[in-house]
Amino acid sequence: MIVIFALGNPGKKFQFTRHNIGFQIADKLIQDFNISPSQKDKNKEIYKGAIGNFNCLIVKPLTFMNLSGNTVRQITSFYKIDLEECWVLHDDLDLMFGKIKVKSGGSNGGHKGLESIDVLNGNQYNRLRFGIGRPSKKNLVEKYVLNKFNVQEKKTVLQAVQLISDNFYLLLNKKKEKFITKISQELNTKKKI
Repeated sequence: MIVIFALGNPGKKFQFTRHNIGFQIADKLIQDFNISPSQKDKNKEIYKGAIGNFNCLIVKPLTFMNLSGNTVRQITSFYKIDLEECWVLHDDLDLMFGKIKVKSGGSNGGHKGLESIDVLNGNQYNRLRFGIGRPSKKNLVEKYVLNKFNVQEKKTVLQAVQLISDNFYLLLNKKKEKFITKISQELNTKKKI
C-alpha cells in the first residue's frame, strides 16, 4: 500500500493559500480517482482507494502544518508502512512558482511541516515539491505562504494540479523522470497557447 500525505492547514481561512497546495493536489487525486472517505477525526482525514494498480491511502493531517509529523508517525505505525512507500505533497519556497520536482530523502529546506516529519519519522520518504517562489524579503515569508494565489497564478496552479493527477501513476510506478518530463512539456505547451 502507498500512503500519500498532503501538507496544509485546516479550515476555510487557509484554503487555496500557497502553503496548502498539498491539500489542493490531494483533493484533485481524491476527485479524479473516486477515492472514498474512510476516517475523519480532529487530527486527520483519511481516504482509501486506488490509483492505477496501487492501493492508496491519502491522508490530510489537520493538526496544522508544524505538527504534520505526528499524523505521519501514527499512520505509518498503525498500517506498518515503510517511509519509502510514502509520498508527501508540499509547497516549496526554493522552487520558482509553478515548477514541480520530486525527490526522496534529503534536507527539509526549513519547511516546518517537513521538519516535523523528519524529527519524528526520519527523512526517507518521497516528496512532490510544488514551487511557490519566494518573497523578496525573508521577514515576509510567513505572510507570503499564507496568502492566496493571484488570478494568473491560480490558472497555472489548476493546470499543474490537473497534470499531476493525470500522471501520478508514473510516480507510483517509480518513473519519476518520465513524470517530470511529461509535466514540464505539457505545462510549457499550455503556456504557449
